[in-house]
Parts: sequence; C-alpha cells; structure tokens
Amino acid sequence: MQLIHAVFEPQGDGPHPTILALHGWGANALDLLGLAPYLCSGRFLVLCPQGPVTTRIGEGMIGYGWFPLTLGRPPELAEVLSAKGQLEQFLDACAARYPIDPKKLVVLGFSQGGVMAYSLALSKPERFAALVVLSSWLTQELVDAISPSPGIENLATLVQHGSEDELIEVDRARGSIEVLRALRIPVTYREYDMGHEIGPRSLVDLSAWIQEKLFSRLIVAGV
Repeated sequence: MQLIHAVFEPQGDGPHPTILALHGWGANALDLLGLAPYLCSGRFLVLCPQGPVTTRIGEGMIGYGWFPLTLGRPPELAEVLSAKGQLEQFLDACAARYPIDPKKLVVLGFSQGGVMAYSLALSKPERFAALVVLSSWLTQELVDAISPSPGIENLATLVQHGSEDELIEVDRARGSIEVLRALRIPVTYREYDMGHEIGPRSLVDLSAWIQEKLFSRLIVAGV
C-alpha cells in the first residue's frame, strides 16, 4: 500500500459502511480523522490517506497535498490525474485489507481533496454510494479530462461551502454546481456563514445527509 494512511474502525466485524476522506493542501492523514466519531454516530470505517506531495507550511513543519499548487496558476491536469490513479490503487488495496461494504462507500474531500473526490467519483460513479465535497471547486477542464462515466445521474452528491471562504471564493463553488447540474448529477448545495473550514452546523448537516442517503433509503427498500 503506497499511501500512508490513518484509519478509524467502528465496533463489530463488518463489513462496514466506509468513507474515503481526502484532506486539503498542507494537511496530513490525521486531519479529517477526527470527523469519524461525529458522522452517523461513528458507524463508518473512515480511511484517511495522506497526499504524496510535500510542502513546507511553517518553520520546520511539513504538510502534504495531492498535486502541486502554484500561486496564480491552475493545477496541471496531468498531476491531478496521476494522484487519481494513486488513490484508485490505494482504494483497491484497502478493499482487500479492511472490512469495507462496497455498496456503502462514500468519497469525501476537503479543499484540494475535494478536487480528488470529484475526479474519483465522476470517473467511476458505480463505485461510490455518495460524493461529498467541502470547500472545493470543479472545473469543466477536469470534467473533460476524466470523461464522466454513465451512471453519474444516480450519484448522490453534497457540496458545502463557506460564504466567507478566504482561500476558495464561494463563486467557485457556485460555478461548480452549474457544472454538476449540466451533468444531471443530483446535487445538494449548502452555504454557511464561515470561512475555509468545516463548522459545527455544516458537520451536523453532513452527518444527517449521509444518514438519509445511505441508511434511510436502505430501510425503505427492505420493507
């Protein structure tokens, strides 16, 4: 398994509903792990891989990312697609190692990790039960590069963004929603009075949305 990662494992033998959680630029494998107990009361196995790109974030401190960032320039699509390939291999290895329920697999990404979540889910929507993107962006260029697969019209998607986001302006999220709607993806979009972060209210809404999409509909289907 090529990517360093952290794991939250719920009680029981599984298979467990699973979240692949992808951190943002300058963070690490532990950054999103703290969300695990708050999402659907800790029912999910949460996989938190660490990006392969290193960056200095302070005196003697190192952070990680999925693809290089250059101020004032869009990311290189080749770098994004390379990271996508690494994540696909990582997920394949995790499926063999951890008790993952393949029918209840969610990909979640924050900031730069959201770009990776988009790339994974839009190219292989049949692999994921839901897509969650927090404080991130999607470009038409990326959509064209990954050639979305049939089935994306069934991919339940949640996008959250802060109206005061100082790093990724909210207009970029709104533009992303238009790209998703053009693909006929069933997207729920919510804005919050917050910056580039995951706030208490957005976390509660996130947990409730996952509960509804992954568990409530399963109960109805079983009646």
